[in-house]
Amino acid sequence: MSAPLRAEAARGVASGAGAGDDAPAAAALYRRIGARIVPFLFVCYIVSILDRSNIGFAQLQMRQDLGLTDAMYSLGAVLFFVGYVLFEVPSNALLRRFGARRTFARILVLWGAVSVAMITVDSVRQFYVLRFLLGVFEAGFFPGLVFYLTCWYPARRRASVLSIFYAGVAVAGMVGGLLSGWIMRGMSGVLGLHGWQWMFAIEGAPAIVLGVVAWFWLCDGPEQAAWLTPDDRRRLADDLAADRARAPAHTAASLREALAAPRTYLFAFIYFSLTTALLMLLFWMPLMIREFGIHDVVHISLLSIVPNAIGAAGLIAIARRSDRRRERRRHFAACALGGALALALLTLHLPNIVAMMALLSLAAMLIFAAHPVFWAVPSAYFSGAGAAGGIALISSIGVSSGMITPWIVGMIRTRTGSMDPAMLMIAGLLAACAVAMLVGTRGERLAEPAR
Repeated sequence: MSAPLRAEAARGVASGAGAGDDAPAAAALYRRIGARIVPFLFVCYIVSILDRSNIGFAQLQMRQDLGLTDAMYSLGAVLFFVGYVLFEVPSNALLRRFGARRTFARILVLWGAVSVAMITVDSVRQFYVLRFLLGVFEAGFFPGLVFYLTCWYPARRRASVLSIFYAGVAVAGMVGGLLSGWIMRGMSGVLGLHGWQWMFAIEGAPAIVLGVVAWFWLCDGPEQAAWLTPDDRRRLADDLAADRARAPAHTAASLREALAAPRTYLFAFIYFSLTTALLMLLFWMPLMIREFGIHDVVHISLLSIVPNAIGAAGLIAIARRSDRRRERRRHFAACALGGALALALLTLHLPNIVAMMALLSLAAMLIFAAHPVFWAVPSAYFSGAGAAGGIALISSIGVSSGMITPWIVGMIRTRTGSMDPAMLMIAGLLAACAVAMLVGTRGERLAEPAR
């Protein structure tokens, strides 16, 4: 974890609290929680991003070694999301039954094992099977993480702490390509293995190790946290109980209520739109930079660091402001509408490369920042089994955009020769989800009032 993110975690996101509850005892409590669970889960999240996305680098060599066509590679990429979507809700249901410690250990060890097993792939069929299994075993990790954090942080602090994990997306974007490229180039031929085989082994093994560590490091909830004093556990329980008492009137407390609640699907649409925008940036940012007139691969790689770095810093600042102001709807809408406007302006193709990079960085920052602010909203609507199931359903529907976004954006660019129509389409989705949040949650209290 970088120094700024490590410092943020060590503070336990105490800055998210308002002046009224930022007593020394409360600040010390959340610093202790943040230092204990956030850095470890952050590392797990980084590894999950690397293990699901490194196929994009591996395919540069796998195509020739396995005879993969574009269609075969695309199907393999999509099969990950198929497995992920199908098993996300069941995985989170198991979290409620078996606890966070067992669930995270299971997920980490199994997805790490599948990722390492990719070194054995010697046919297209094996490639398909292992990509599907990777999605199956990784399913439930992120919604489980969101649910787990609701057991430790009241609503007023959640956007700040979730922003740390979304900063992980940017961090992975900055280091993932450099790491994967170095492994594939530097390890090629060692022990008779291809570079892509070493990449899967080296980047998959940490998940197995983290799974073992999770068994001993994590606990199912504050009640089992031996590293908290009885007074700390009582204070946290009172804080969370008061949080539930202030929850919106339409809170879903059971899985059945969460599945039947119209707002679950409103949130799912919003998250689907956000994920579509995020995936466009992750998959197509290098091509967007090339369309600015930059053609050298090294220069494109270096320039792609800029939007990710600005996005990481900006999303933490915006999430902390949302927590400090105890407001979600307008912060989310401003991020979504601002991101939509920045994407639309990119289609003007300004002659100044600095201006175009500034617009791309602004779009990345606002799209990244919308995610932690968004997740602070549904986590306030659900409780108990409803939280585990509702969050998993929202996440699975949102992640399903991974099955269609690369295909749609690629088809649009193939037919038009430009990214502009795709950017305008996604700008429209962002504007629509901003309106959906403002209208669909109108009149509801989405954060704790100041005390």
